[in-house]
Amino acid sequence: MPQKILIMGLPGSGKTTLALHLVALLNNIGETVLHLNADLIRSQFDDWDFSKEGRIRQSNRMRELADNSTCKYVIADFVAPIQEMRQNFEANFTIWVDTIKESRYADTNAIFEKPNIYNFRVIEQDADKWANKIFDLIYKGI
Repeated sequence: MPQKILIMGLPGSGKTTLALHLVALLNNIGETVLHLNADLIRSQFDDWDFSKEGRIRQSNRMRELADNSTCKYVIADFVAPIQEMRQNFEANFTIWVDTIKESRYADTNAIFEKPNIYNFRVIEQDADKWANKIFDLIYKGI
């Protein structure tokens, strides 16, 4: 079973940029990594339903893709605005990208629940800095 890393936060907060930096760091030391970007997954499945049911379906889909991976690490970046979505994904390590107070999407802002439980909180958009810190934590063992 892969180590599942969830990078969550509002749209535009820097989740994907951080994920790409973290993937590169792990790849550079020879680790196998699957990057699941929520928008790309929605595109592959042609599922752009942002109702609560659609969001829950997406979190379950992301978990299934992660669980079926043969890579050592799966890094998933998606908004996961409600706690149920975060629980569905069953991450080993959760990163909250808390760099903006609201996104350009009013519907997401309205339902976004700040996480009570996370392993690391990013408070500014500096992917290099944060990816290196998170890499040290993850590589020492989740």
